[in-house]
Amino acid sequence: MRYVSTRGQAAPASLSQAIAAGLAPDGGLYVPEAMPKVGALPRDGYLATTASRMLAPFFADDPLAAELDAICAEAFAAPAPRRELRIDGGHLLELFHGPTAAFKDFGARFLAACLTRLRRDENHPLTILVATSGDTGAAVGAAFHEVPGVRVAILYPDNRVSPRQAHQLGSFGGNVRALRVEGSFDDCQRLVKGALGDATLQADVPMSSANSISLGRLLPQMAYFGHAALQAASPMNTIVPTGNLGNAVACLWAKQTGLPIGEVVFACNANETLPEFYAGQPYRARDAVPTIANAMDVGAPSNFERLRHLFGNEDEARRHGHAERVDDAEIRDTIRRHAANDGEVFCPHTATAIRVFERLRLRGDTRAWTMASTAHPAKFDTIVEPLVGKRVEVPDPLAIMLARSASAEPMAADGRIFADWLRHW
Repeated sequence: MRYVSTRGQAAPASLSQAIAAGLAPDGGLYVPEAMPKVGALPRDGYLATTASRMLAPFFADDPLAAELDAICAEAFAAPAPRRELRIDGGHLLELFHGPTAAFKDFGARFLAACLTRLRRDENHPLTILVATSGDTGAAVGAAFHEVPGVRVAILYPDNRVSPRQAHQLGSFGGNVRALRVEGSFDDCQRLVKGALGDATLQADVPMSSANSISLGRLLPQMAYFGHAALQAASPMNTIVPTGNLGNAVACLWAKQTGLPIGEVVFACNANETLPEFYAGQPYRARDAVPTIANAMDVGAPSNFERLRHLFGNEDEARRHGHAERVDDAEIRDTIRRHAANDGEVFCPHTATAIRVFERLRLRGDTRAWTMASTAHPAKFDTIVEPLVGKRVEVPDPLAIMLARSASAEPMAADGRIFADWLRHW
């Protein structure tokens, strides 16, 4: 299996080369040269087993193929249960049972397992760059903390993540450093892409990415959608909360491999880039708008390039998806109402998916739907607890992380300053 750039100006790469690089030399994102088909899979297997069998075609002819079972065992140690909600025909795919209480744990641990198996120059550590709007950075920090030969720079928008998210991001120390950037997530993402695309800087500081621009992050995210779909009685219609489009594209890729996934709908916050596009307007990136669903505060989603490449053009992409906007008032109402009526407590991001599901019901859609629940509500205590009127219990791994001291360094949204910082680390 070979991988090509979404921009078509880079030579094809092997899986190992694509994962190690993070971003293609022409600035594009790596995608399979041809989307493989996955054969019949058992419906009663473990998540790690399903992941290994699903991803085997993507690892074909690569040195990492022999390690795939072990990689999946490390990455998918936490469960991802699909459970029925009290809302008729609604199911929740819980993706927050990993060490940092967010769905990003699966992809981050998978990427770490891959990179630790790839040969590298021990005299020149690999620097992992990650831009985060809240959850990715902590997952990557946890996955790579104290891993020899690797160090991690986490860039997050100052004052635009929840207090507990900020604490997580700065709680590692050692080979993991957190930078609070003066700007938005999109500014953080620009700094990361600029550094990765700077050949001179790469010669001085070997780098890779741990954002969903990395194949090593995106491929494993296909697995929990595929595994959940195998448990469903019919093709699994899915609502995916999304900002940077990584989780949503992973769901679409899983569908394209032949797994029983039905319609896919994207639930967005007040950032309108994707809802406007699916409503028929030209794709237009813009500055991100801060919301209480902060992990989705993205105005220029990187994975839009993969979405467009998957379907060949923008008109065809619109035929295979749909996106809806949910504002902060609706998010708050959804959290408050479900806590009072059925005892369900959702994080703000999960609440966007629940709200879109409710809209579908109001429009007469009677089909079963599965909503991806991307983070534990305890990560957003300052938002959720006043709405539900009680304390949200903190999972043990998150409590341990919050008990550690934390610190982050200020960083200007300036590529030259960031490059100098990397050179002097």
